Amino acid sequence: MNVGGTANAEPGAVLANTDAAMKAALLDAEMGRLSAAQKTALAGHPLFGWLEYAELRRNLNTITLGEGNAFLQRHANDAVGKTFRDIWLPTLSRRMQWAELSRLADLNAKSDNERCLAAYARAMGSPNDTQWAIALQPVYANGKPFSESCQPVMQLLESRALIGNSQRWQRIDNAIENNQPNVIRDAAVGLPPEEAGIANAYASFLTAVQDSAMSLPKDERSRKVITSGLVRLAKSSPITAEMTLPRYVAAFDLDSSQSGKVLNEIAVQSAVSYEPEALRRLNAVPAVAYDERFNEVRVREAMARSDWRGARAAIRAMPAEQRDSARWRYFDARFSELIGDQASARENYRKAAEKSEFYGYLAADRINAPYALCEYAPALRLASVQSNPALQRALALRRIGRKEWAAKEWAAAVTPMSREQRFAAIEVAQKDGWFDRGVFGFDLKDPEEARFYRLRFPIHHADTIQREAAKNALDPAWVAAEIRAESLFDAEVKSPAGAMGLMQLMPATGMATANRIGLPYAGSQTLYEPDANIALGSAYLREMWNKYGQLPYAIAAYNAGPGPVARWTSQRGSFDPDTWIETISYKETREYVPRVLAFSVMYDWRMRGDALRLTDRMAGRMSGNRTRFVCPAAHAAR
Repeated sequence: MNVGGTANAEPGAVLANTDAAMKAALLDAEMGRLSAAQKTALAGHPLFGWLEYAELRRNLNTITLGEGNAFLQRHANDAVGKTFRDIWLPTLSRRMQWAELSRLADLNAKSDNERCLAAYARAMGSPNDTQWAIALQPVYANGKPFSESCQPVMQLLESRALIGNSQRWQRIDNAIENNQPNVIRDAAVGLPPEEAGIANAYASFLTAVQDSAMSLPKDERSRKVITSGLVRLAKSSPITAEMTLPRYVAAFDLDSSQSGKVLNEIAVQSAVSYEPEALRRLNAVPAVAYDERFNEVRVREAMARSDWRGARAAIRAMPAEQRDSARWRYFDARFSELIGDQASARENYRKAAEKSEFYGYLAADRINAPYALCEYAPALRLASVQSNPALQRALALRRIGRKEWAAKEWAAAVTPMSREQRFAAIEVAQKDGWFDRGVFGFDLKDPEEARFYRLRFPIHHADTIQREAAKNALDPAWVAAEIRAESLFDAEVKSPAGAMGLMQLMPATGMATANRIGLPYAGSQTLYEPDANIALGSAYLREMWNKYGQLPYAIAAYNAGPGPVARWTSQRGSFDPDTWIETISYKETREYVPRVLAFSVMYDWRMRGDALRLTDRMAGRMSGNRTRFVCPAAHAAR
């Protein structure tokens, strides 16, 4: 059935009518108070398997082998069965039920945890079988800490002398690559005393640079350790690393690649803070140690000094793949313009403007061109997926707040689907209020999927957004863009820092804003109410705009807070908005501001069919010039 048709909503409607009962029953199961009457009443519910799972998990240590295996058998191909399997296998190991664990666990599983459990079962159940030790070699060697499931069988490897010194050194070498000093210490326990001393010295140097390392063997392994340790030091203290490096270069004969890694980190850490010594340190890095991050930092450091020629030269020294992005084509053009090379500027603006993204829009403004947009909008047959049991379970679980379980059911539903069916599933999910599938459901590396803008940029609570934007004299597209960037329209999301709701407001900010505008505020739970959250978030955006005058500053303050923005504006407040954004010190904020601005263009297009030019938007000119969208021929041919 096409998107514009009337979808058969019966399966979802049936679940929605019993959402509250299932939500309550799940909580009761987890608290150990689920009644037989509740189970009987919900026995035919599509989420009944999850109710059983919740009860089994609660009683995991006392359920019988028959009960656990019967559940696995009933749900062998379902997400709930696989989820239960992940906790049932370790339970069998704790119970020492080796025969059953051997039967269920795969010795060649992709999961390290399952491979370890399978190996442990075979080792304990068949003492003469050593195949399990062979199967564990990749897990042992990978240089990462052992999981809780792997620790017992790894101890068994050691106690039965099934690990040799060469294998220990292989694990140590990989731990050096992964910068895991504690793994090195653990692996060193079984080595001869002299070798163990060297390994422990490696671990100590990776933890903190110290002169005792001068006695280490002057070999390639030591050089890798010295390089890693000095890179770590450079992250916290560039000046100390710079003073320390020459001694180790001389003592260990570090080559230009190894010393270059340290010089790279010293320079980058200096440059991201725009320290006075940054340019000298950047120039000290050998070309062999350049990487993508270094190339970008070199441009920004020159920008911060208004060295437009140097900034352009740094762009042109980038590898072609990096240099040809819309961002760096735009800035190549921008710097060319600033130094009077108009022909080069126009050509790079033209190429950058072919991209439907922040820098493409800025480039289009510079040459008065329409914005590039090639929408991918296939007709979707929603009926092809609406009755999919796993999808319906996913939707129901999401509705009752079981987001982790919902994601598992979603994966089970869409994995066997065709691409078109997956798109239809995303549409069905959005119709049910599950909007983040418009991000997590797409493969954004696929050019077509990335251009499915209608699903990638959903519009929800449109009336509230329009009303609050008008009340605060804001562009509604900006409000929608902030919601999209902050919460993906999930009204109940809470960040690790405590920000809540659609516009991710901190409780203190919400309360202060509510008091200022006279909105009733019944504690932090108010922030989970969409209308209240949008009202408070919009008022706070207006406050930020009033304070800073230009949208980039206001958006940066919304993300990073007023303190950092005050520092950045005092350092580079005279910069044009585009160069100011690119020289923001915090990577997260430097990426956040263009993302929100680009989203605002997309929402303007979705709401009105055209868009306020980004240059006017950034300057706060809401009644500025508007532009149309066209699809460049290169995109249309795809």
